[in-house]
Amino acid sequence: MNLKRLSLLLVLLVAADQALKIWVKTHMLLGDPSIVVVPDWFQLRFVENAGMAFGMRLTTGGGYDWGKLLLGLFRIGFAGFIGWSIVRLVREGKAPKGFVVGLTLILAGAIGNLLDSAFYGLVFSASTPYAVAEFGGSYAGFMMGKVVDMFYFPLFQWNGVPSWLRFLVDHDNYFFGPIFNLADAYISVAVVYLLLFQFRYLNK
Repeated sequence: MNLKRLSLLLVLLVAADQALKIWVKTHMLLGDPSIVVVPDWFQLRFVENAGMAFGMRLTTGGGYDWGKLLLGLFRIGFAGFIGWSIVRLVREGKAPKGFVVGLTLILAGAIGNLLDSAFYGLVFSASTPYAVAEFGGSYAGFMMGKVVDMFYFPLFQWNGVPSWLRFLVDHDNYFFGPIFNLADAYISVAVVYLLLFQFRYLNK
């Protein structure tokens, strides 16, 4: 696969992630009842997190959120490294097609969540998620935006879950507790795919 096709795939993946997030941001309110897609299995629930994937956080507390800034800088560095690796591997022509496609999925996920953090605070209101800042105004600084999550799968209720497995369930003991977005899914699917099907190449 050449760089033009990979670039097109990357643009389409990031565009799909951002289109869904902006739709959720402009059509749903935090705390509103979920949109049920498949009863008892799949819902759209609008949440925001200030940290990493699946609602995890990296914050330092206090005034300025230096932890969030560090996370944003890490995302930029990580995305840059993955992008450079894809270009190098394609030009060398030795890596399997599936491997570079997997890396492209990871890059799309990193960019998708990076865009939320970098720009959503400049565009969207924190108090009213659907409100858009006027031209020249902003609600939060660069890299201080929150990541939009929406996919929720309350697969089954697990009562009496051990404390060390609490991260797997939500406050109502429904598994799978974490709510995630398309960018998170890109990264998770790509990592599993690379480990399962590109193990030989990774082992080199």
